[in-house]
Amino acid sequence: MTAPHHRSADVEIVESLLREVPDFPQPGVLFRDVAGVLASGEGLAAATRAMADLASELGEFDLVAGMEARGFLFGAPLATHLGTGFIPVRKAGKLPPPVLAATYELEYGTATLELRDGTIPAGARVLVLDDILATGGTASAGADLVERAGGTVVGLAFLFEIPGLGGRDRLAGREVRSLIV
Repeated sequence: MTAPHHRSADVEIVESLLREVPDFPQPGVLFRDVAGVLASGEGLAAATRAMADLASELGEFDLVAGMEARGFLFGAPLATHLGTGFIPVRKAGKLPPPVLAATYELEYGTATLELRDGTIPAGARVLVLDDILATGGTASAGADLVERAGGTVVGLAFLFEIPGLGGRDRLAGREVRSLIV
């Protein structure tokens, strides 16, 4: 297990507002509830500042690509804070065509993500962001979609990470940062 990436006051605020819910959405899964972070103005601001600090380690980027749904909740404020654009990577069937699609494994099933073709300018530098790194399936699919759309993934950033589920291994060769481990 690696140590938490940052130990700032902002990270401590975020950690204090996270809640763990065992056996949700099914037995054996430990759900990390970010509702407390989002419901607190101080918590959301702290998360945004801490993620901006974390993302700065990955170099410059033009866009933040947030994974549906919780990646939207942290990615859009981060993009606003940094003055970049935001690209939503959606669940299947939520975007009008043409779309690029990637199906992947979750810790409790499978899912498909889609990205609207033509939303990423060729060569744009993109930060892929989600709230959690678990098995790495969502992040890997999101990064794949960004690259297939013509973007360059500068790295992947997460609010928190669950060690031991293989997420980092699945993303081997990519720059990965997690605020809380």
